[in-house]
Amino acid sequence: MVLLDLCDHAEQINRLLARYGVKFGIYKNGTFKEQLFPFDAIPRVITAEEFDYLEAGLAQRVRALNRFLYDIYHEKKIIRDGVVPEEFVFSSSGYLKECEGITPPKGIYSHISGIDLVQARDGEWYVLEDNLRIPSGASYPLIARELERRACPQVFRDYAIADNRDYAALLKETMDSVNTGGINVIMTPGRYNAAFFEHSYLAERTKSTLATANDLVVRDDVLYYKAYGDKLERVGTLYRRISDEYIDPMCFNEESVIGIPHLMEVYRKGNLGLMNAPGNGIADDKGIYYFVPKMVEYYLGETSILHNAPTYLPFYEADKAYVLKNFDTLVIKDVAEAGGYGVVFGRDLHGEEKERFIRLIETEPRRFIAQEIIDFIDLDIMDGYDRVPRKADLRAFVLTAGETEHVWKSGLTRFTRRADSFVVNSSQGGGFKDTWVLSH
Repeated sequence: MVLLDLCDHAEQINRLLARYGVKFGIYKNGTFKEQLFPFDAIPRVITAEEFDYLEAGLAQRVRALNRFLYDIYHEKKIIRDGVVPEEFVFSSSGYLKECEGITPPKGIYSHISGIDLVQARDGEWYVLEDNLRIPSGASYPLIARELERRACPQVFRDYAIADNRDYAALLKETMDSVNTGGINVIMTPGRYNAAFFEHSYLAERTKSTLATANDLVVRDDVLYYKAYGDKLERVGTLYRRISDEYIDPMCFNEESVIGIPHLMEVYRKGNLGLMNAPGNGIADDKGIYYFVPKMVEYYLGETSILHNAPTYLPFYEADKAYVLKNFDTLVIKDVAEAGGYGVVFGRDLHGEEKERFIRLIETEPRRFIAQEIIDFIDLDIMDGYDRVPRKADLRAFVLTAGETEHVWKSGLTRFTRRADSFVVNSSQGGGFKDTWVLSH
């Protein structure tokens, strides 16, 4: 009955999402493409006990990753002790030498972490990726739940579903925790960014100021927002939704027109809370992912609660030999790509194309990782009037304020709309559904 009620209102909810501009865009190969992010009304349901397990594992993982980021930009003990190879770190495009020696407020680098997981058919959860730069997607289940509540208020009165409306409060608490004195600002590159809807939505919900680079200026090692009437308001926290290479043309890409000149000087001198910290890319490098369970043991003295997908690094000769021998049964990922791009299933390549790809692995081993294909569960979606199974993952959000990791009791469940696909990314035409975490 609950699902029937929601499915009856699915078309209405999707119309409202379109009306409110809930879209996803991507700029690739010189072209910007914007599309609706289709919503499916059948929710993913996670029991309270299952979420307790995920919560403990996610908090543990993010805590270790933050320790790794501090270490790698300071003493580098994990390299010295031989846990992570030196050349593996410094060859990563995510490692930024400009961030050496910088200690962010409270020592936190990843304030908002988006951890992508799948659940195998035996019930085991596996982490596929750690997103610690500028993870997006929290706004979609937020607004979807809001519209669900309007369409079917009785569902959320009658069933023990954890309220997900606290995300804005958690985000504001996180911003406030690193504020160095001043207003909270969410910095967007503008209308044509893939997640512009989210930037504006979160700014409204957290009562933060939404700004572009043109609205911000550095004076005497302090960042200011140019308010009405030429008034300058000091910025204490900048939640930037711009990639590292574009945030400061004086420090990184000198051709950037969406960054703030001298921003890194403000940050380096401790005059700004910058979320997420520049340089985080070294920790969400798809190759570094291989070492995260070892980081948990190294920094926390604990066994990792959540498991990685079985992963091989062609960087190591033994792993390379395994990958080449078992090429047809593995999924290969280019560590420099994101959004579902650069993902190749060995079984789909043949002839010259396969030979060319294998030569790439042999000549550029650091560029790739290989993973066993996890036959993760399907979730039902509505295809017209029919319910059909489709592959789905979960992006969980962990917000770190001070010494506390808050795992949001919700998440972004993404699914593929193709029956033969394992790639669920929105940029690849997927949709999303609400994630219901049941209360105790």
